[in-house]
Amino acid sequence: MVCALDAHAGDAVRVGSKADNEGAFLGQVVLQVLKHAGIPVVDHTQLGPTSIVRRALLGGDLDVYPEYTGNAAFFFHRENDAAYRDAAKAYALAAQLDTVNHVTWLHPAPADNHWAIGVRKDVAAANHLQSLADFARWANGGGDVLLAGSAEFVESDAALPAFQKAYGFTLRGEQLLVLAGGDTSATIKAAAEGTSGVNASMVYSTDGAIAVTGLVVLDDPKHVEMVYQPAPVVRDAVLKEYPAMRGALDAAFAPLTVERLRAMNARTQIDGEDASKVAADYLRSEGLLK
Repeated sequence: MVCALDAHAGDAVRVGSKADNEGAFLGQVVLQVLKHAGIPVVDHTQLGPTSIVRRALLGGDLDVYPEYTGNAAFFFHRENDAAYRDAAKAYALAAQLDTVNHVTWLHPAPADNHWAIGVRKDVAAANHLQSLADFARWANGGGDVLLAGSAEFVESDAALPAFQKAYGFTLRGEQLLVLAGGDTSATIKAAAEGTSGVNASMVYSTDGAIAVTGLVVLDDPKHVEMVYQPAPVVRDAVLKEYPAMRGALDAAFAPLTVERLRAMNARTQIDGEDASKVAADYLRSEGLLK
């Protein structure tokens, strides 16, 4: 059962987001852009995990929130569809499939937030590591690999096992440091500081800690991971009532490259700044907020 939200306050748009750092920032971007456009809003950002905010949207308890294109593959049981390995096709398919729910996907940011492997800059330079193909060459050639990750990353068919299968390498048990909890901030810190000899880490490609530590995120030329571009998703009835939402939110999400989103995430994740302030600074820098 979805947690009860406030009743729809008149015609105000109820803005939600996920509870993680990036979700908080993106939710504030949506909230502040709509408010600046003169659209009345109610703040339900940092509501909870994907399952909660998705059900709230479909149940009519939320009107708009930032979602990732790749998650539509799971919503509609299309995890093996090749379209989700291509940014344009992933967005188009997500938008098409959600029409049955009377939901519109607005244009996504160019940033793609997916699982990846990051390597310390000095190690990457010494071993000429730029892609997962390079990483496979290094690992198969007896490279001194020690990768920090969560149990989920190490065991999930969608993460390290998928990389190993696609690129033809295997990390032995002694080459893996599985951290309890194992969120990416902990694994990136372990790699950046060389904790217990760790020189590689699971990462999400838009992690703020990457911008601070300088870890090299390895390219995935075989597109093992699905594309996860953030995009505002909005109920059709609300978009019809406030059509200006489309242009305003498209303009706000368009400048969010991987590098830009990492920098914004670093301010909330590493520096501890409030997401609302970071979002306001970002929007002002783009001329979208006075």
